[in-house]
Amino acid sequence: MIERIEALRAQGQDAVAAASTSEALEELRVRYLGRKAELPQMLRGVAQLPPDERGAVGRAANQARQALEALIDARAGELGAGELETQLREDTVDVTLPGAPVQPVGRMHVLTATQRLLEDIFLGLGFTVLEGPEVESVHYNFDALNHTPTHPARARTDTFYIERPQGPQPGSPEELVLRTHTSPMQIRAMEAHPPPLYVVIPGRVYRPDSDATHTPQFHQVEGLAVDEDITLADLKGTLLAFARATFGETREVRLRPHFFPFTEPSVEVDVSCFHCEGKGFLRDGTRCYLCKGEGWLEVLGAGEVDPNVYAYVPTTDHNAPGYDPEKVRGFAWGLGVERAAMLMYGVPDLRLLYANDLRFLEQFG
Repeated sequence: MIERIEALRAQGQDAVAAASTSEALEELRVRYLGRKAELPQMLRGVAQLPPDERGAVGRAANQARQALEALIDARAGELGAGELETQLREDTVDVTLPGAPVQPVGRMHVLTATQRLLEDIFLGLGFTVLEGPEVESVHYNFDALNHTPTHPARARTDTFYIERPQGPQPGSPEELVLRTHTSPMQIRAMEAHPPPLYVVIPGRVYRPDSDATHTPQFHQVEGLAVDEDITLADLKGTLLAFARATFGETREVRLRPHFFPFTEPSVEVDVSCFHCEGKGFLRDGTRCYLCKGEGWLEVLGAGEVDPNVYAYVPTTDHNAPGYDPEKVRGFAWGLGVERAAMLMYGVPDLRLLYANDLRFLEQFG
């Protein structure tokens, strides 16, 4: 029996050395080491041998099995490396070819499309588009916009403050925040450009809110116009043109008294509902679900620039005579891009705009 074991070992070694593919090597593993192979069967039958033969036969069979296992594993490594190299060499992918099937051309996200629409409307009205930093100082985000030291927006529960090593003490004008609105660019724009000034400022802003109508990050389009003899009527005319370009040619706007720190007087701006044509109810007599029967939709906040804001714009040779509240007047407004998109497209939950669900996003061409 020992002679047969040695013969099987020699046959197996020769066959493994001659194997040229991983598939052939696996067949040899099954032939020589599988459950029904001759060598494993000999190991199982050792107990049936006479006592004086068991030790020698068992040892020989076990050594033969271990030798073949080691040889097969080594040969598998050699064949695997060679086959991988061949596959990499032959399976060259031309990344310039279209996918299979060809993927449709992408499109702008609904928020990007809405923001660009708003920018185009105000560009057509003579405004210039500016952008500003998203990390702002307390000076530009609050102080220069006439926020009192005790204003609730300054609380750390309402604003994302940025801590930096060896930075200014809390409450310092140089302390940094993620901007809560795009309004800081009003001051930066007036510092850089003398009047007259007509700008719109789009961009991301941040507040620690999260629900169906609020997200920690959202987008605004801020507007600022400063010139001589500007009145609230000019603001209303500008926003009426915006409303009709955005929501339809038959829209109307109304102004309601409100309060914002950096405008005086301040107003909330409503647009007549485009779903029920401002009636508050639909043709079947049911209450309009969009405006809740009011006939008006709140879209943005606005007002005339508070004279105190001009005091934060330094008088320099560049912008002389500066922004003298006795000589210039202006108006400003702030519009949420998400709010506009939700009204334009009937989106019920703000969070859908950020869910990256193609089933939702593909609805907007």
